[in-house]
Amino acid sequence: MKTIQNSPLIVSQLSMRYHYKPVLTDVSFQIPEGKTIAVVGPNGAGKSTLLKGIMGLEPTMSGEVQFFGQPLEQKRLAVAYVPQREESDWDFPINVMDVVLMGRHGQLKFWQRPSAQDVLIAEQALEQVSMLDFKDRQINQLSGGQQQRVFLARALAQKASLYLMDEPFSGVDVTTEKAIIELFRSLKAENKTIVCVHHDLNTVGEYFDWVILVNARLIAAGPANEVLTPENLNKTYGGRLSLLNEMTEKLYRSNIDRVHDDG
Repeated sequence: MKTIQNSPLIVSQLSMRYHYKPVLTDVSFQIPEGKTIAVVGPNGAGKSTLLKGIMGLEPTMSGEVQFFGQPLEQKRLAVAYVPQREESDWDFPINVMDVVLMGRHGQLKFWQRPSAQDVLIAEQALEQVSMLDFKDRQINQLSGGQQQRVFLARALAQKASLYLMDEPFSGVDVTTEKAIIELFRSLKAENKTIVCVHHDLNTVGEYFDWVILVNARLIAAGPANEVLTPENLNKTYGGRLSLLNEMTEKLYRSNIDRVHDDG
């Protein structure tokens, strides 16, 4: 595994299983700082499980994970996790501002209430995702895309350096998709790092700098233009994906155009 200086996340020989069935085997990679990184693979490949294992939310069989060179317990405030929207109970009676303020709880003692500064940070996070006008709205009154943006605002309020997101683009409207892309740009400008489970091969090369291809094991990890090759995609999807031929054609044509430009 190639060593990356000051890597925000190093995963070494991580293996996981679900109901005694291996899900991930011997996964190792490092990521660079200040990049957007997609975790890509077919359904059931272990993408979400990988993120949960990294965050200690699911048990691992073996392996080691380091954040900025230290265990998660030492760097928990520097790491924000955005789960899939479907994993939350949206019927719980809570308003948008209270959800976002949860991102500040790691900064508080157990007896402390959020301060005026915490509220300001939460409002700024909501402003970043164009949801400030909804701060007093009950969370269950929002659309799916709006709920996703509130989740992102909660992570932003944490003021983390590394963001792990589980399919934030899944099932959202065009407005939310644009808001997420703009959020990625602003976080990168602050040298923040984003690791994101993503399912759309057509947009992965456009939205992300790096790609981690996974299907029960690591297939490849590196810059998107190096990893998204027909060979790697075939290894990852096994020809089962209808979009694969279209993606391969795009890669072929881009390589032809590059040869002509160089000529």
